[in-house]
This record gives sequence, structure tokens and C-alpha cells, in this order.
Amino acid sequence: MSKPDPLDPSQQDAIPGTVHLVDLEGTLLAKHSSEKGAQDIVLVPAPSNDPDDPLNWSLSRKALATACMCVYTLMVGLASAMIYSVLVPITIATNGDLTVADLNAGTGYFFLFAGWGCLVWQPLALQYGKRPIYLLSILGVMATQIWAPHISSNGQWIASRIVQGFCSAPIESLCEITVTDLWFTHQRGRFMALYALFIVGSNSFAPVMAGFIDDGMGWQWVLYWSAIWQAIGFVFLFCFMEETNYNRQHVLEQTAFSDSAENHQTLSEKGIVNSELNGPTINGAQLSHRSQRTYVQKLGLFRRDQLRQPNRLLGMVLRPLQFLTFPVIFYAGFTYGANLVWFNVLNGTASLVLGGPPYNFSASMVGLSYLSPLIGTFIAATYTGFAGDALLVKLARRNHGIAESEHRLWLLLPQILLLPFGLILWGIGAAHDVQWFGLIFAIGTISCMATIGCQVSINYCIDSYRALGADAIVTVILVRNTMSFAIGYGCAYTMGYEYGSAKCVYRGRVRIYRSGGNVLSDDMARKEMENLERAAVLEIRGSHEGSRHGALNLLWEKACTHQEYKRS
Repeated sequence: MSKPDPLDPSQQDAIPGTVHLVDLEGTLLAKHSSEKGAQDIVLVPAPSNDPDDPLNWSLSRKALATACMCVYTLMVGLASAMIYSVLVPITIATNGDLTVADLNAGTGYFFLFAGWGCLVWQPLALQYGKRPIYLLSILGVMATQIWAPHISSNGQWIASRIVQGFCSAPIESLCEITVTDLWFTHQRGRFMALYALFIVGSNSFAPVMAGFIDDGMGWQWVLYWSAIWQAIGFVFLFCFMEETNYNRQHVLEQTAFSDSAENHQTLSEKGIVNSELNGPTINGAQLSHRSQRTYVQKLGLFRRDQLRQPNRLLGMVLRPLQFLTFPVIFYAGFTYGANLVWFNVLNGTASLVLGGPPYNFSASMVGLSYLSPLIGTFIAATYTGFAGDALLVKLARRNHGIAESEHRLWLLLPQILLLPFGLILWGIGAAHDVQWFGLIFAIGTISCMATIGCQVSINYCIDSYRALGADAIVTVILVRNTMSFAIGYGCAYTMGYEYGSAKCVYRGRVRIYRSGGNVLSDDMARKEMENLERAAVLEIRGSHEGSRHGALNLLWEKACTHQEYKRS
């Protein structure tokens, strides 16, 4: 059997992710972009003639829809990461009832249900509309942020994180599909990068704010402020977010080119005019951007055409599970997860490493350390967005106008060296008490490289299976978040958090003495901490898992009974 020829339009469908992106000879009878310097780029997917087709929206209308997606991502992303810099204060405030291990285990459950919740939210969004799902999701997250400050036991904490994870699930898979609804293939990379900037950036920026809120108002207000931001986000989305679902079954396929002499005429000779971002045209006739729907109709939660279409929910629930057998989709999910787990490791260890000796950062200073990952995320988003789109077009020109989904994988080259470097610097540096700037630089490097890996993985999946994008994304998220759950659960119980929690309890007691006017001398506090740390190690190593709270209580009692070390 002969190998498929990527230059043969009749065989292009046999190669997943292969599209004729650049019309080098000007003979392809299809709609083209009119971006400056890119008039030979073919618009993929082909837009319809309907002004309410999201691909035909005006640039300002597309920008507003993208902004709404970013607002949702920012608000829900902030809620998922608000506690990362205040793990120790929460443990101290709850008298050890919620240990750092418990808090990080809750994060693992959050990721698990944020992934598997996509099996519920994604089919509902595709069947009935994305707008109502976005609104219901952000309301659910807001409710969990109001609930969480009143939690006093590990069981309640796990339950709240499960509910929050389920309500946050649309942020994992629905936003990517919104981008594909609005933008063409040659533009998609930069807006996927914008999504990555907001989702990863929110996870880096949230701890910065949380540290200062905790110092000034207490850890409960960290979550109350999160709920306030969710409410603001809900109002913004309700007023401005439009539905982007569109039935493309009746959109004509782009006209394939052939080698016949007739088709070697230029598009201008054929009377076909380029389709611009801000003014698509068909055979010289300018399309109107005026929507056929009023503003009040756009605010509706459901559209009649979506309610009348055949019910396909069961198939949409089962297909992502079937796609686990697709090597490319599973690879994208595994690569995505392998990069994302390092965010979990950083978030689970930053408070302990930077808040403990010899650094002794306060909660606000631990929060400020997250500016480094934020900067790294911005660099990664710029690199994968603008450089990624430019690379895709450049390689397509060199490949006779044919774009392959694998072309974006070249963006992973810097990650091969820099991600291991950042991980080694963070792990070994923390173990050997390296100067604090080394650790800050490490988390920035890890964040930058991991963001690149996440973005390239998701773009590779979407480019490979454009027609299956909505379901394939769910499969990727299932693999990714299951890995995140595993690493988060493992971190909580195999990386010494019980020992770390014990140290935190005593450090908190020292702070209480100092803030109340009963001050321990630095030398006495240091010696006493060393003694209690040794006691913690012996107690925890000699006890089974179920008695770790007993070890913490023992330490607490010891810290409280050393009155001879206090000075009025």
C-alpha cells in the first residue's frame, strides 16, 4: 500500500493534523486571510456565510468574547490557588486539625474532580450552550469559597475541595474549545497562549495577594475575597458573554485545488476576494457583521435551536473514554500532566521550604515569591503564542504549504535542558539551604518550562484532531488531572509533610509568644526548636499513619509547657 501524499488533497484527510495552510501558488479556491503579509494563508476551518458564525464576528466582538473567557479563567483560577501561600497559617489557626498534609491532599482531590467533572460539563455545554455552563460554574465556585472558611475538620475540607473541583471543571476543557470557536488555525496559538497566561498566571498571582490578605485580615478573608471576585466575574459574564456554539454541518467544505490548467488562474481572476479578519467577503460581496440577534436575546441562557437539536449527551460522555486508545491524544494528555505535576509540587512545598528555616519567610513574603512563576508564565505564553504561530506558518511554507500538527513540537527544545535544571535547583537547593534567590529563580524557570509543555501539548492535540477537538480535550484533561491527583496525594503522605507540619506548629507558637509580648530569645527559640524537631522525627517515625495528629498534639503541648523559656 503506498504512503499517503500530503500534497494530494484527496489523501489529506488520511493524515491527522495535515492541512493546506499556505497557498503558495495562489490557486487554492478557498477563503484567505487579509492580515498584512499573510494574504496567502488559507482560513482553516472555513467560515460560513452567516454573520452570527463566531468565525465571521468582527474583531471587536471576538475580542470581547475572548475577554469574557479570560475573566472566567482568571476568577476561577484565583479561587483554585488562593491557599498555596497560607498553608502554614491555616494549620496554626486550626490548632493542627488541618495539617499541611490534609490541605495538600485536598488539592489532589480538587484536581481529580476538576478532570473527571469534564465528562459532565463538556457534553452539557456542547448540547445546550457554553454560556449557561460558564455562569453555573462560577456560581458554584463562589459558593465553595464562602463555605471553606467555616471548615474545621479534614473531612469537611476534602468535601469542599471535591465540590470546588467539580464546579471548576469547565476551566480545564471548555475554554480551549471557545478559542477554537472564535479563531482560525493560524491565529489559535496566540490565544491559546493567552488562556495559558491567565490560568497559570492566576495560580501564581493568587498566592501573592493571599499572603498580604492573611497578614492583614486572617486566612478566612483570603477565601471571602475570592468569593467577592467570583461575584464580580459572574456579573461581567452575564452582561457580556455570548454563546459561541455553532452548527457547522451545513458549512461547505473548502474547495480543493487540483493540478488542472484551469485552476492555475489566480484567485483574483476567479473573482474570489480574500476574507479579512474584520471584513470577510464571498465572491466580492462584503459580509455584514450585524448580528441577527438582539442584545436581550444574547443574554438568554439557552437558544431555541440548541434545545431542539437531537440529544447526543450519552455519546459525548462515552467518546472521551474511547479516545484513551488514541496514541496522539493519550500522549498529549500524558505530556500535559507530566508538566502540570511540577506546579503541584511547587505549590505543595513552597510554603514549607520558604517559610521554614533558614529562610523564615512570612506568608506575605512567600506570596511575593510567586511573582517569579508569574514572570516565567508570561515569557512562556509569549514564546508559545507569537513564536509558535510564526513557526507553524514558516514550516508550512517550507513544506509546500502543508502544515503538520507536529510542527509545533519544535517549541519543546528549550524545555529539554531548562526544566531538569530548574527542578534540580529547587530540590537540591532547598535540601542544602542554597541562597534564597536560587530557589526563586528555580520556581520561575520551572513555571516557564512547564507552561511551554502544557501549551504545546494541548495545541498538538487540537491540531491533530480538529473535528474531534471538544471530546479529545476532555480525554487529555482526564489523563492530566488523574496524574495531578496522584502526585498531589503522594506529596501529602510521602514527602514528610507530617514532620513539616510539626515544625510549623512550633514556629506558630513562637510567633504567638512574640506577638503577645511574651518573647523567646532567639538563641533559646532556636535550641528549643531543634529539640522539638528531634522529638517530632522520633514521634512520627515511631507512629502509624492514623496517629500523626497525636504527634502534632504532643508537640503542641511541649511548645506550650516550656514557660521557663519565656521572658516578659
